[in-house]
Amino acid sequence: MRLYLLARNPTDSVTDGFLPAARRLGLDVTVLTDQPGAHRRRAPEPETLGCDVSDFRAVIGRISAHHRPDAVFTNSDHLQTQAALAADYFGLPAKSWRAALATKDKAEMRRRLAAAGADPVWAAELPADGDPAAPAALDVPYPCVVKPREGVASEDVVLAADAAELVRRCAEIRARRPGEALVVEEFLDGELYTLETLGDGRVRHLLGGFHTELSPPPHFIEERMAYRPAHPEAVTAGVLGQLDALGVGFGACHTEFTVSAGRARIVEVNYRAIGDQCDLLLARLLDIPFFEHVLRTHLGEPLPADLGARTDGRARLSYPCADAAGTLTAAPGPADLVVDGVELAYRPLREVGEHRELHRTNRDFLGVARGIGTDQRRVDRVVADFLAAQRWEITP
Repeated sequence: MRLYLLARNPTDSVTDGFLPAARRLGLDVTVLTDQPGAHRRRAPEPETLGCDVSDFRAVIGRISAHHRPDAVFTNSDHLQTQAALAADYFGLPAKSWRAALATKDKAEMRRRLAAAGADPVWAAELPADGDPAAPAALDVPYPCVVKPREGVASEDVVLAADAAELVRRCAEIRARRPGEALVVEEFLDGELYTLETLGDGRVRHLLGGFHTELSPPPHFIEERMAYRPAHPEAVTAGVLGQLDALGVGFGACHTEFTVSAGRARIVEVNYRAIGDQCDLLLARLLDIPFFEHVLRTHLGEPLPADLGARTDGRARLSYPCADAAGTLTAAPGPADLVVDGVELAYRPLREVGEHRELHRTNRDFLGVARGIGTDQRRVDRVVADFLAAQRWEITP
């Protein structure tokens, strides 16, 4: 059976998660990507073909001229609609392309939820060619958030306190991302959480989620995440109701939401598996073949009624983050330890000698420390102690 996997830049989710899972399932894999060299360097084993994966017509044409597909899959935020359309063209199991588009396009997501009466949020779309002064005329409930309409990973997501700051922030984002539409929306106060789900269109499994700790405003960098086996029933029901309104229910989904006074309000829906090594941790923590299950849904196989997931695990991820632009001149290497009964893994996310500007997103992560155990306080302590003993140096 042949799996076509659509990708842009290489990610840990694909290289360390989905590709090994595909091998275990005995699948022939063809990677379609607009960055074939980078993928071949990171994972030379699978067949890798160049393709304009942002265009569903190019994807369909590349597949049609190659081998017959049994599944078309992507874990990229940018390519869900293209993969869904290509899979549907070949008559294969797929996410709804309408749901994929509505979750990727943040303005459309707000419109769809408002039309369904599912927790409307004040939001306005700013077209790419709009008047630079137009944001000041909006009847915005301040503080507000401005972000790219189709952005990812908190990139260029920023808080604005008043009209003057909103205009300035919009101009800054457009200078970095010319030609992109923006969304302005009310700030959703409260603690930030995630819900991880896995479905086959018939059954939907809840895999718990994370409590996310953010950097101080005006930016929204995810610095630490602690696993939660379950959220309060009313909170979960609120999130699932909004996902249903968007038509989300096939394959993996990573949903971010805030909770204030017991009310869940969706921040964004990422219609894919959670990234930044949280998915790798989740598979280990729950002790399930998570990546295989995701691929099986795209092969048309039903999920089991019971995944057999562990429920006693606790986990913490922490991301040491650069606070200045420059060259990384000193940093710890990878580590795998067991400390006080806690499994601890550290992986660098930036090479010594590499120069980077400061992005104020997860592009600034220097590494990730993952801790797994059965006692949250012990896990938190082991991860914190490990990071406190390390040293990173950045030279301007």
